[in-house]
Amino acid sequence: MQITAHVENWRRHHAATVATNGQEHALAIAPRVDGVGSSVNGGELLFLALATCYCNDLYREARKRGIDVARVQVEVAGDFAGEGCAASNIRLRAVVDAAAPREDILALMRRTDTIAEIQATVRQGVSVVLEHCEANAI
Repeated sequence: MQITAHVENWRRHHAATVATNGQEHALAIAPRVDGVGSSVNGGELLFLALATCYCNDLYREARKRGIDVARVQVEVAGDFAGEGCAASNIRLRAVVDAAAPREDILALMRRTDTIAEIQATVRQGVSVVLEHCEANAI
């Protein structure tokens, strides 16, 4: 699976798209009030990625177990000490309503936590390489 994300920003305009295997989706993210950059920061998007991954993977794993999930709520919180600092103290809270015994739902939730791909990426760390730079003087 090939995933890409693209951001294009210029004064008072911000465009964000994501794609999986070429299937592209636009995300509605406004520019900052001053018109330069995104109104949503990278930490917020990272935590949204963790919450989204857990939610989606929970539904996937529930289907495998034959559990009918009615509702999933996920909150991810953490800290950034300052500019250039990595996140710390990342915590995930989840509530799941499903037509199954409580013990089965809890087992599903714990299993999902161990296999969620974004969580695995953050937990093990991964290299991020600046592959190409291009500067245009105007």
